[in-house]
Amino acid sequence: MTRSVLWDSSAILALLDADDADHARAVTVAREIASEARPSFITNYIEAEAHALLVRKLGRTIARQWLLTGGLPVVRVLPAEEQKAREILARH
Repeated sequence: MTRSVLWDSSAILALLDADDADHARAVTVAREIASEARPSFITNYIEAEAHALLVRKLGRTIARQWLLTGGLPVVRVLPAEEQKAREILARH
């Protein structure tokens, strides 16, 4: 069974920013994921966070381009999942 990959905003930034300290590593990992045909996705929360990060670090044009053509499916967090996450966070 192939496991899906949940991308986070820092990985997206590292992949897109050639000046990022983790850029080479992000490119290598992205290529491995692609070569293994592993499904990748982000959540709606990560989409918003990544867009804000990209605006701040790379500018509005690149952030907008990524948002419109990012190529990663967006999985919407359900209210029940959001509540469960809050409960977990409250315990720690």
